[in-house]
This record gives sequence, structure tokens and C-alpha cells, in this order.
Amino acid sequence: MELKGRIHSFESCGTVDGPGVRYVIFMQGCPFKCLFCHNPDTWDFNGGSEYTVDEVVKKIAKYMPYIKASGGGVTVTGGEPLMQIDFLVELFKKLKELGLHTAIDTNGYVGLEARNLDTLLEYTDLVLMSIKHINPDAHKKLTGCSNDNTLKFAKYLEEIKKPLWIRYVIIPGLTDDFMSLYNLKKFLKGLSNIENVEVLPFHKLGEHKWKKIKLAYKLDKTDTPSKFAIKKAKDMLKE
Repeated sequence: MELKGRIHSFESCGTVDGPGVRYVIFMQGCPFKCLFCHNPDTWDFNGGSEYTVDEVVKKIAKYMPYIKASGGGVTVTGGEPLMQIDFLVELFKKLKELGLHTAIDTNGYVGLEARNLDTLLEYTDLVLMSIKHINPDAHKKLTGCSNDNTLKFAKYLEEIKKPLWIRYVIIPGLTDDFMSLYNLKKFLKGLSNIENVEVLPFHKLGEHKWKKIKLAYKLDKTDTPSKFAIKKAKDMLKE
């Protein structure tokens, strides 16, 4: 039986998920239930549609001239892409044969014991990791899951010298306090493979999706962060 991946959607010309113009694949299924998620429709492991590797490569091939000319590539995100490692291994093998840059946008939850993880990383040029919160209790409150595997995964990427971009969302009253930023900064200082730290403002653009799938959106009264708050966080984490 031909291997298939469960995919939520595709974006043909992404510009924020790695270098250059990128073909972005949103994998279906995620163990995290982040209160600020703008794609809660990607959580369900039985949602989305199934595609073979060849079907996905055929979609990407249409945009290869633009991708290569920009120094871009292909990024798999989600949901949580590492929940479908076997599919990604076969996909990335094909993409490397085509000379394309490959990136994974992950929350790191899958754990270092996951089957074929090292094989996948051999075919991966860049990892974008979203650290939701450095404090274990706050992380559990924010996502429903522990951050233990996430932090271990980040340290492992440093051990194997895999290029890493860090993403951190500023949510007023939840992720922007001094000690959280200070402790995150201390953790990041120990990772020599970080190429970029992205500080992102919380937004409510996905709130309508929560309502559509009949989930209670608990951050409806949370403000978006000010430009000053974003700058302060950036200065602290990047200094």
C-alpha cells in the first residue's frame, strides 16, 4: 500500500515560514491544544485529506522556478508535522532529489525516541521551533501538554548542529512577564545553532474558526500586545 499523509491544506507562496518563497504544507493533527491557536481545525487527527508523496511533489513542482529563484524551499507545518514522520521522510527524500531546501515547523512534542526521527533530520535543512512557554506549569495551562519534550528536542538539535529558528508568541498576561522572558533567554543562550529568534504578536485572526468548530475561545478578552511590548521582548531575547 502506498504511503499517504493526512494534510489540512497547502500554501503556494509563503514568505514567513523560512527563507525565500516557500511552498507550505499544513499537516493534519496536533497533540497541543494551544489557547491562542489560529488553526484549531488542524487538531483533529482524522481531519484533512490524504495525499501520496507523489501527489504532493506534483503540486510543488508547479512552483519550483519561483521557489528556487528566491532561495526558498518547502516547509511542513501543522498541526504538528512530526506526528507523521514516515510520510515526511519519503517526501523530503524526493524534495532533496529535486534540490529543494526543506524545513519543519514543529512544537517538538514528538520526543527523541520517535521512529525515523534521525532519518528525517538528515533530509531537513532547517527546523523552526515554537516554544510556547518556558515555565512547565504555564506551558501546560497554555497548551494542555508538557514542554519537557520540546526543550529536550531543542537541546538535541543543538547537539547535532541542526540550524534552528525559534518562535515565541507574546500574549499579554500569559507569556510576556519578565521572569518568563528572562528564563527563556537563559535557555536560548545555551543553543549555539540558533540562526533567528522571531517574536510574534498574539492575534485573534483565527477566532472565527473556534466558533465554527464549536470550541470555546478563552482569549476573546485578551488584548493584542503593544508595539512597545513586542520591542521589549525582542530586545531581551536577542541581546
